[in-house]
Parts: sequence; structure tokens; C-alpha cells
Amino acid sequence: MTTELSGTGVTPRAGVGRVVWYRGTTDLGDPPDPTTVDPEEELAAFESAQEAAHEELERERERTRDRLGEDEAEIFDAHRAFLDDPEITGGIEAAIENGLPAPHAIRRAFEDPIARFENLEGSMAERADDLRDVRDRLLRLVTDGDRTDLGDLPNGSILVAERLTPSDTAQLDPDVLAGFATIFGGRTSHAAIFARSLGIPAVVGVGDELAQVGDGRELLVDGEDGTVVIDPDDDARSRISDAEAAVVAEHVSTADGREIEVAANVGTLAELDAAAEQGADGIGLFRTEFLFLDRDAPPDEQEQYEAYTAALTAFPGERVVVRTLDVGGDKPIPYLDAPAEENPFLGVRGIRRSLASDSDLFDTQLRALLRAAGDDEDADGSLAVMFPLVVTVEELDAALSRVESVAEELAAEGIDYAIPELGVMIETPGSVFAAEALAQRVSFLSIGTNDLTQYVMAASRENDRTADLHDPLYPAVLRAIRRTVTAAHDGDAWVGMCGEMAGDPDLTELLVGLGLDELSMSAITIPDVKANVGNIDTEAARERAERVLDAETRETVVELLSA
Repeated sequence: MTTELSGTGVTPRAGVGRVVWYRGTTDLGDPPDPTTVDPEEELAAFESAQEAAHEELERERERTRDRLGEDEAEIFDAHRAFLDDPEITGGIEAAIENGLPAPHAIRRAFEDPIARFENLEGSMAERADDLRDVRDRLLRLVTDGDRTDLGDLPNGSILVAERLTPSDTAQLDPDVLAGFATIFGGRTSHAAIFARSLGIPAVVGVGDELAQVGDGRELLVDGEDGTVVIDPDDDARSRISDAEAAVVAEHVSTADGREIEVAANVGTLAELDAAAEQGADGIGLFRTEFLFLDRDAPPDEQEQYEAYTAALTAFPGERVVVRTLDVGGDKPIPYLDAPAEENPFLGVRGIRRSLASDSDLFDTQLRALLRAAGDDEDADGSLAVMFPLVVTVEELDAALSRVESVAEELAAEGIDYAIPELGVMIETPGSVFAAEALAQRVSFLSIGTNDLTQYVMAASRENDRTADLHDPLYPAVLRAIRRTVTAAHDGDAWVGMCGEMAGDPDLTELLVGLGLDELSMSAITIPDVKANVGNIDTEAARERAERVLDAETRETVVELLSA
């Protein structure tokens, strides 16, 4: 008999398979008599486990960055911070001194911090899972426990667990796993974010009823509707084919005929095929940092040229927007001179480095880009290049001057080239206020809402204490977006968005109403966003956007969007 359970869908996909239960918590039992515990030995065991945990986290960070991108990999930076948190390490050391073995001391020291996060609301509550992840890693290492290889599950499995941590989810293989479901968890948890990035059907927060589903039972996970179906019948299975048919390859327009470009954000060449499979209209953000990572020297001109032409070839006739190297104190590369800065997000990064310490790298990258733009035989798409973290007109003028100089050098050498569309990332209040002048100098502006929200709200993306402020639905952020759109159009430039906000299907109507011409996002959300675009009446969307822009609080914005 078919039974349906409800939870929170986190990925717009559905899958069906056989249940494999995962229970990852280490059972320690009761602690021994304190008189039998050697504090020095237990302290050494903890310190050894802590060092091993740091090494594991570094490896997992690199692996996650390669698979999913830098933003997702930053989750493990938070884990390393928890690993060294004085409150936690001090609690472990004190418990050991009082006669607890290292494993029991670790368990006790994490209890209060986890409970405090669980009592908070929104995304802050999800950090309890990050603490559990760090705790369980330490427990496994200090007890010499074996780690379950979640990357080696039977083909077509549905993974079921009480909860999944980021480290668990990062192991999953989307080519093997049909989906996962958890008893606990929310849409903003890092496990959910990883599931969306990997394109794995997932439903979280299903509740205790899920615990009654045994190993080997057939289960359907519908990440679109947020349902889990036990022993699905033919009607339930039809959801799978419906989800697969949802991919729209062609460009889409609103109900009244306004075309909206729906493109993909990619961080590696391996992501190009997935973007094309999801119906991307091109690439709205090609992060070039991956070319410079995990190596002892920067890529040469030819290697970069081949990477850019590969992206163009993957999307013939479509626009591919390449962002020039965006590194700095918050994204260190070992072979580059990047001294530690007290606040790297306000330091030397993006175009600031390209025009100063990394000027030679910048010229090499521009040479490769101009060559790719001019190679009509191998590059069938339309190349565009945008500069990150431009704040002043002077910075943009300097970057444009470098493009002209590189073009002159290539011409003098007899090398084919073309100057691509040029654009600017809008990521700071300074660039918003300068947008009118910037738009007059370039072909397009692209709004990076992740950084723009951070700078407008003075809330670091990496600071858990200000996580609730890092939300683009605050009126100040929305007004910054509208100002940018107006400035772009007044300057005859098109305007796109490549931050996480662009990939939220619930916000598609708002963004169309605000006047965006292009939306770029993780490939997995492209079909849903395209479907929503087709249902939008542009004038109605504009009217709703105007009401939202008049709101004074985020709460009012949410109410208006939900109406």
C-alpha cells in the first residue's frame, strides 16, 4: 500500500530506489571510573584527533571546491573554526582534567553549543548540524572508528538518515544515488545546499514516521513537492518522468513576450555538460579561479585559451560570460603574493589585484580571452568578459585601457583576436552609486547578490552571528538592485544577476518585475526558473515589484511576495 509522508523539498527533482539507512553517530556508552583515566594520555589523543581533523577538512574543502565551487567549499572553513573554538576546546580540556576520557569529553563539550544553535531560528539553527559534523569527526578519529563511505552505495539507492551533515553529503555520488530523505533538517542547511548543487533529489525534515521505513523498502523522493512515497504506485512514479520532461532547451519569454535569458553559473569545465543538460541559455558566470587552484604556478595563455574556447564550444551561438580572476585575502592562492589582511572582504581582491600585484596575470588572461573571442572557427558562441569588484570609474577605465593595450599587442604580433562584450560586476554600494557612469562605458552590468548583500547589510557571509542579515530580501538590497537596473538601461546596457538570489524560483517574478534581462544560477534550478518565467505577466510583475520596493521591512517584503 502506498503511503505518502511530507517534508521540505530542497531539489526540484524526483527519484525512486531502495532504502539504505545511514546511522553515523558513535555510541560511546557510559564513561569509566575517573580514577582509571590518564589525563595526559587522553589530552594527547584529543590533540592528535584535532590535527587529523584539520587535515581531513582541508582535503574535503579542496574536493568540494573542485566538484561544486568555492562558495560551497567555504562551509568547511566554518568547520575548521569550530574545531579551534576556544569554548569547545577549553571544554574538552577541562572535562579531560576532571577525569573523562577524550571521546566522552568531546561529546560533553559540544552539547551546550549545539543546544544553543538549535534554539535559534532560521539559518542559524542549521549550524547545529555543522557542530555535529565536527563533533562526530573528532569522535571517529579519537576512537579510530571507520568512516562509512557514502560515495560507494549500491546503484539506485535512496539514502535515509536521521540527519546528514555537510561532510556526509559531500561524499554522495549523484550518478549512483537516486535521492535522500532525512528525519530532521531544513531547506537552508548545508546538506540541502550540497544536494541542490549536486542535483540529488532530496527531502528533509520528514519527521519520525520516516524511521519506520526499513532497509530495502522502495521509496520515492520528490524534492519538488517535498514528499516521500513509500512503495510508490504507477501514478507516483509518473512524477519521475514529469520531472525529467521539465527541462526546457529553448529560450523562454514571459507570458506577454519579454525574453529573459536563463543562464548557468559554472566553476569548472566539468560543469558545462550539466548546464547544457538543464537547458541553460549560456553561461552567465564562468568563474576562472579553478584554473589557478591546486597547482604550483598559474596557467599559461594557451591553457586558458583552450578552457575559454571549450566553454564557447559547449554553448554554440550562446553568450558565455567569463569573470576575470577574482582572488584576494579571502581566496588565497599559494603562489601569489597575498598577505593576510585583517578584513579580507574589504581588502585587495578582484580588480584591485588585477590592476596592481597581478597585472601580469591579468594581461595573460586578457590575451587568452581576446584570442578566444576572435577564433571564429573553434569558438561558436559569443564571449563576454566582466571585471569583479569594480567600485570606481577609475578602476574600470584602467581595466578597459589594459584591454586596448593587449589588443594592440596581439595585432602587432599578427594574432587573430576580437574585443568581446565587456561588463562589470555590481557587488558593492560604491558600484551601485557609480552604476550610471559604469554602464556608459560597458555593454552590461551583472549583479552579484551574495557580495552585494554582504556589503549593503554590513554582514559578513562567513559570520554566523550576522547570518540573518545576509538576506537579499531586505529593502536596502532590493533598492540597490533596482537602482542598478535603472542605471544599466539608461546607459543602453543589459543587466543580469549571477548571485544565489537569481536561482530561487520563488523570486523569479520579482526579479523580472525589477527589470532584470538575464538570470544566471546553479544548473539544477534552471528548469524551474524557466517554467516560472513563462507564467509571468510583465506588467503585473512590475506592479508587485513597486509595492515591494515601498516596503520598509523584510517581513513586509516576504508578506507581499507570499500574497
